[in-house]
Amino acid sequence: MTNLEQYYLTEEHHLFRNSLRDFLDKEVVPFVDQWEIDHQVPKEIFRKFGEMGYFGLTQEEKYGGSNLDFWYDVIFIEEVSKSNSGGFGASISAHPYLSMSHLKHEGSDFLKDKYLPKAISGDWHGALAITEPHAGSDVANIKTTAKKDGDFYIINGSKCFITNGVSADYIIVACKTANGISMILVEGNAIGLSKNNLNKLGWKASDTAELAFDNVKVPITNLLGEEGKGFYYIMQRFELERLTLALGALASSEWALQYALQYMNERKAFGKTINKFQVLRHRIAQMAAEIENVKTFTYHVCKMYNDKNYCVKEASMSKLLATELSDKVAYQCLQMFGGYGYMEEYKIARFFRDSRLGTIGGGSSEIMCEIIAKMVIDDVSYGRQTTVDSPKQKELNIEDIISSLPNRFKKEKANGIEMTILFEFENDLYYQIEIKNQNIVLSTVDSRQSTVDLTITTTTETYIAVETGKLNPQEAFMSGKIKVSDLGKMMQFGSLFKKYN
Repeated sequence: MTNLEQYYLTEEHHLFRNSLRDFLDKEVVPFVDQWEIDHQVPKEIFRKFGEMGYFGLTQEEKYGGSNLDFWYDVIFIEEVSKSNSGGFGASISAHPYLSMSHLKHEGSDFLKDKYLPKAISGDWHGALAITEPHAGSDVANIKTTAKKDGDFYIINGSKCFITNGVSADYIIVACKTANGISMILVEGNAIGLSKNNLNKLGWKASDTAELAFDNVKVPITNLLGEEGKGFYYIMQRFELERLTLALGALASSEWALQYALQYMNERKAFGKTINKFQVLRHRIAQMAAEIENVKTFTYHVCKMYNDKNYCVKEASMSKLLATELSDKVAYQCLQMFGGYGYMEEYKIARFFRDSRLGTIGGGSSEIMCEIIAKMVIDDVSYGRQTTVDSPKQKELNIEDIISSLPNRFKKEKANGIEMTILFEFENDLYYQIEIKNQNIVLSTVDSRQSTVDLTITTTTETYIAVETGKLNPQEAFMSGKIKVSDLGKMMQFGSLFKKYN
């Protein structure tokens, strides 16, 4: 393990990585050249992955999963991405991290019972169909429609650039319904569904489909979650998709760097191996430093995701930095090979082609920048929405948040702490909180108090956004949306309460 991996991963994770690497070296690496020619990963490979339990790492045990932590998925994505086939990596990862992710989080018990066991076993594999010819990153502008007709939806429209779209046994399709975008499961062999495998610059081992829906009839029981909530479901799942792409880009960059170093150690020019030339050594050093830097940040975001923290902004940053870096690494590493790097016999040529899609797929770099800009500059929050697994929340008000404090109070951390806090909101609304000897007392007061230990001045909207995870506390402080009389006291006060949920 590297120093970074030792910090985040356990010995069990390390053993899993070794066993997965052995499996990939035996069942995948010797065959990727043929799959690149075939433009498709064979179904039996999905079954072999299923037999090994790789599709159910973080799925529930009752469906055949192992219910492990997210770091097993991290390792899976990394090792798959080191097999020198972006297409294979995309195809084998799209199944668990795109289609199955929506099934896990938004699928009804009926859909989970019917599809998840076979998806986890690899007998069936899926695809996620969102992008359209005129609506890529602009999800809200999709045109594919699903109109109700009795107990069925009738779907018409088209999708493009859909990984696994040709071979998929089921497809999760984003459609426009009467009250907004909805997610609907369509069987891969549905009548009226036609598929065309696109010829791509890279990622050739994955089948990438253009799909056409001509009056495709689907039972209304195939609706995932609530009708009209599809846009929010897509936004929620984007965290995982972007982390997947970031991890894949970094792992393949590490592979390319090692492959280049191996060549540089063997290739001689002017009487010495080219790894002795300072200009080339410094390029390698620069790339190694940047990979390690972005990987460290990405692992931090993975920890946020594993701990179920809100990380839309951070995942977007990670995807942006990692895929842009992969493009740079591909360019620089190919340069190390000289003319040989331009030959298909050398593996670096494929990596050069495959890396280019990273800054486009799953939201382009330009879209990542706009998402980050909206969150950093405009305080836009792509907040979490409730799903079918959780009770529908009522509209929150400040009284709900404040009154929840006693239930969130960490008594064990309040031993010996005595402090009085005043919340000062707009319209002369004041709440006073007294903490003494592991007890907490809430009260409303009529005016600003001068005897308190800490005064927090903000708006009810801002404080609700912070407590519910829609606004980063640091951003709220730095932008002046929350003002405190004593930052040290504020940090102490904040440590005494669990998160609102």
